[in-house]
Amino acid sequence: MAPDQLVDAIVMAAGEGRRLRPITDRWPKPVLPIDGRPVIVTLLHDLAEAGCERAWVVTGHLAAQVEELVTGCEPGLGIRFVRQPEPLGSADAVSRALAAGARPPCLVSAADTVFAPGDVARLAASAQAAIAWRRSPPGAALELEEGRVRRVRGEGQHFSSPLWVLTAEVAEHLGGLPGPPFELATAFQRAIDAGTTVVGVEVGPTRDLTVPADLVRHNFLYLGSGDE
Repeated sequence: MAPDQLVDAIVMAAGEGRRLRPITDRWPKPVLPIDGRPVIVTLLHDLAEAGCERAWVVTGHLAAQVEELVTGCEPGLGIRFVRQPEPLGSADAVSRALAAGARPPCLVSAADTVFAPGDVARLAASAQAAIAWRRSPPGAALELEEGRVRRVRGEGQHFSSPLWVLTAEVAEHLGGLPGPPFELATAFQRAIDAGTTVVGVEVGPTRDLTVPADLVRHNFLYLGSGDE
């Protein structure tokens, strides 16, 4: 493991998945499959391969299903569970994981995305505050200047991807955010405004579960071209 390799990760798996209803009325989004494998299982194995040793999994909606699945998947890293009783936003989820023992700098990821091979490892290889971005939606547009993020919600052709490196400087801005919901993007913007350097790291195309049709597209690729 590199000297500055991130050790801890926070996985946000508490969301209600409203756009995937009625499927998510019965199953939480992180346990749904891409290529027949639960998305959160793929992510946890990616984190382990990237050198992370511990992951705090923040659960909420249908939490018991997520926790049972993760406990049995043997991803090769230590798992701790943190409950988010209400959907209070990404910054609240991260704050709960930090209060439970996660230590910045750490990798933060949503649990409904499969990243291109090697992308999680590239983010984990640096302890510098970072936001992943991709060249096509979904995601809010980032404004970049010479590789640095200037505006977390702005204009441009760089679209945020749900993968971040959270440093202590950014974590200082998690409190006192407007909301609910309390959003991680706001904490990053406040850190940038206070002088913290946040780099933008390009990642490849991602595979996401957003609407019910995504389940078909990502699990029955013979119905289409298979192109992502």
